[in-house]
Amino acid sequence: MKEQIAQTALELLKSGNAKKITVKDIVDACSITRQSFYYHFDGVPQLFDWIIRKESEKLLSYSATDDIEQGLRVFFISSINAIPYIRMGMQSNYRDEFERIISQAAYDLFDRINEKNGYYSDYPIKDVAVIRRYHVQAIIGILREWSEKDTEDIDHIVHCIYLLLSGQVHM
Repeated sequence: MKEQIAQTALELLKSGNAKKITVKDIVDACSITRQSFYYHFDGVPQLFDWIIRKESEKLLSYSATDDIEQGLRVFFISSINAIPYIRMGMQSNYRDEFERIISQAAYDLFDRINEKNGYYSDYPIKDVAVIRRYHVQAIIGILREWSEKDTEDIDHIVHCIYLLLSGQVHM
């Protein structure tokens, strides 16, 4: 049922009438009761949080493989596919929740990659916090301005980001 509710919410979001998706909109489209919705979710922000966390977990499980660069590629492909939903969500009344959830997913990915590979193990914790913030905001910025040309160059972009994350590019 959670999956059905989530899929319906995404369809409503993508339909373009996303400014103010309500529980009523979702339950009407799912043909369920409000009680059924609230059994699974506390409200619309928690629903979107669940959707993004679920997708993030898929990506994070992939990043647990030995091929971090391929994991980053999967992250970017999944993010690109989600851009229409994210853009609609950012135009809705739930913008703050979307930004927080997306940022947290990117931070989790960075932490998982860093923890697995110990890229910044020689750096003080304070420095790693700044590096973490820098990389996450850079990735979010790249996704925010993503273009068709970027899609054509995805392998190059992912490789550059991998080199930057792993500390193999020095400025």
